[in-house]
Amino acid sequence: MENMQGSVSINTENIFPIIKKWLYSEKDIFLREIVSNASDAISKLKKLNAVGIASVEESEWKIEVTLDKDAGTITVFDNGIGMTRDEVIKYINQIAFSGAKDFLEKYQDKTDEAQIIGHFGLGFYSSFMVSDKVEIDTLSYLEGSEAVHWESNSGMDFEMTASDSQERGTYITMHISEDSKEYLEAHKLRETLTKYFSFLPINLYFIDVQEEEKKAADAHKAAEEAKEKGELVQDIIEEVKPINNTTPLWAKPVKDCTDEEYKAFYRTLFHDFNEPLFWIHLNTDYPFNLKGILYFPKLKSQYDTLEGEVKVYYNQVFVADNVKEILPEYLMLLKGAIDCPDLPLNVSRSFLQNDGYVNKISAHITKKVADKLTGMFNTEKENYIKYWDDINPFIKFGCLKDEKFYEKVKEALLFKTADGEYLSLEEMGDQMAIHYIDDVVQQAQYVNMYKGSDIKIAVLNGPLDSHFMNYLEYKNQGKVKFVRIDSDITDNMKESTDEFKQEDLDKLSEIFIADFKKVSGNEKIKVKAEAMKSNMPAIILVSEESRRMQEMAKMYGGFGLPLEDEVTIVLNAKNKSVQKYKELKENSVETDNEKANILCEQIYDLAVLAHKPMEADAMTKFIERSAKILDILSE
Repeated sequence: MENMQGSVSINTENIFPIIKKWLYSEKDIFLREIVSNASDAISKLKKLNAVGIASVEESEWKIEVTLDKDAGTITVFDNGIGMTRDEVIKYINQIAFSGAKDFLEKYQDKTDEAQIIGHFGLGFYSSFMVSDKVEIDTLSYLEGSEAVHWESNSGMDFEMTASDSQERGTYITMHISEDSKEYLEAHKLRETLTKYFSFLPINLYFIDVQEEEKKAADAHKAAEEAKEKGELVQDIIEEVKPINNTTPLWAKPVKDCTDEEYKAFYRTLFHDFNEPLFWIHLNTDYPFNLKGILYFPKLKSQYDTLEGEVKVYYNQVFVADNVKEILPEYLMLLKGAIDCPDLPLNVSRSFLQNDGYVNKISAHITKKVADKLTGMFNTEKENYIKYWDDINPFIKFGCLKDEKFYEKVKEALLFKTADGEYLSLEEMGDQMAIHYIDDVVQQAQYVNMYKGSDIKIAVLNGPLDSHFMNYLEYKNQGKVKFVRIDSDITDNMKESTDEFKQEDLDKLSEIFIADFKKVSGNEKIKVKAEAMKSNMPAIILVSEESRRMQEMAKMYGGFGLPLEDEVTIVLNAKNKSVQKYKELKENSVETDNEKANILCEQIYDLAVLAHKPMEADAMTKFIERSAKILDILSE
């Protein structure tokens, strides 16, 4: 073979700064690119065999990554298609073919990585990110081919000679540079290989030269020691095994997968030993190739909902976590893996191109998730209800972010009630106003007043529920209105009795009004009296609209709107404390006035406590006053 020397055909020295800075922002990528190329080389030869162009017999298709820390090298070998001398010139020396100059002119001054698109086949040159020198030894599958050796110290100048390699396929040997020595540590290299190639469809072996030498020495020593003792022990070295699983669960037909396999695969992907609730197995061949498994994880708390992770693979090679263009934001709350070899990736495999195509993939995944949810609601209602507390944040977030998703799942939306039932919007009843609570403990006294009625009280205390209520009201205008249980006094909260006439109730309100203004510090507070189904002496009401406006103002950084005009304290006319206060006020005795003041303050604070948490100073006064009342009762 004629020796050859020359320069890589790009006519500029600016190519490698661009590769390092924009195309490949993470060093790990070099390993992904080189091993992926090796996998492609084997796939090409297998395809040529399948169509009858080649007739290569191979007992095992394999890729070997060999670490020689002492020599400072990492070598990647594949027994695939190999390259002829002309192919090395074409695919290695002429990096970007005729488009290289245009590429440089267009992108050398750019800083946005997303602008660089994959027209230039620069994967091999990522090896120079970590190498001072790169060598190629390759032998083509074509009969009569001669092995070729190529090497370059800079990526700009090369030397090509004959190679003494006798094995079909390609060796890429990288002499690791000083600033990338971490890849010469076995644990780092193995970790990186596992990250990208756990499911590579071809057997991947990791060989640590020094470790294998140590194993061989230990085995030989053990055999010699056994021999001295008269024992027969063979000098056996444990065989190196592939580090990958060539058939991930998503590649199997759904009918061949068991529940235990799905759970085991979840543990393999995420090292999470909390079992997922259920899963969706994606398997589509048309109009694009898409496979994967999406899991609904069990949440430890409502704040875990932002910790999902969907691993994206390209022909079983890991690309990234949570690629936002493929999965809508709300589905990133799920966990799982998807493999889509039709993804239009750029050269660095870090960004997607062709928005229209990607949108179709995203829409398909969304539809499959919605179909799974509605299917469970219709055919596995009991399980669906059992999962609702865990899955409702996903569903509500999806509805808020995607109107099409809402339209698909709206019939499967459930509301948990204060009685522990799970009801659809339709099952909540004909009531225009759906009463709800957002604090089960704080609002328990209000709920108690509804016992025995047909009114269903929804529990809406999740982080998204305030937004979700607004959304449902918007989507069901004139049909649905959410009203917190402490926003109004309804007939269901009143006692059916003729004991109190309206004029008696009005008089009771007038007796309290002055003292309540003083105690509350709110000159605009409203007071009314009703006979209520409660042991509480009084409750506080704040209109739904005003409270929501105040919460919205706080959410967007404001201090909230004043609610003085909207606060109403409702006295329970049949409560003994209320009647005692009335009696003390009517007596107009100084000692009775003091007792009346204490009683008024206590009634007001009890109403506040049932409505919301008290401020520290107010709570201190309430406790001190409670102790004083106990002293009075003890006299």
